Order: sequence, then structure tokens, then C-alpha cells
Amino acid sequence: MAFTKYYDLPEPAAGPACIFLRSKALYLHGEHRDPSRPEDGGSPYCWCNVTQHMLGPDQLHVNRAECVAGRDCFRSSY
Repeated sequence: MAFTKYYDLPEPAAGPACIFLRSKALYLHGEHRDPSRPEDGGSPYCWCNVTQHMLGPDQLHVNRAECVAGRDCFRSSY
């Protein structure tokens, strides 16, 4: 029996992300080949460019879904 990976697809984030949110996907170039294999698109691991850690200045985890307007440390690019 072959090993199969299953991933829960994240809900699309609403609104712009914080300008300090970073992920490995920002530094990859080219097209994402197979959407059913998220590991090919870079790591889902995110970090805050202010703290250089997976926790933001407010000590909460950072990721695309949570680093949106309404969070105390959020900064918009506008």
C-alpha cells in the first residue's frame, strides 16, 4: 500500500495581509505546478518581519489567515 498525504486546504483569507508577514513562497519564482501538492509551493511556515519569529509583536501566531486588519500589530501597505 502506497503512502498518501492528505492536506486540509486553508480557507482563503479575506482582505490584504499585513506588510510584515513573510513566507518562503515570497522568495520562489515560477508557476505552482500541481495544486494538489502544496509541498511543491514552498513551506506554509510564516514569520513576522518585525519579530523574525512565528509569533507577532502581540505574541499571537502569524499566518495568512490571521495577519489581517483588526489585529493590533497589523500594518497595511496603503
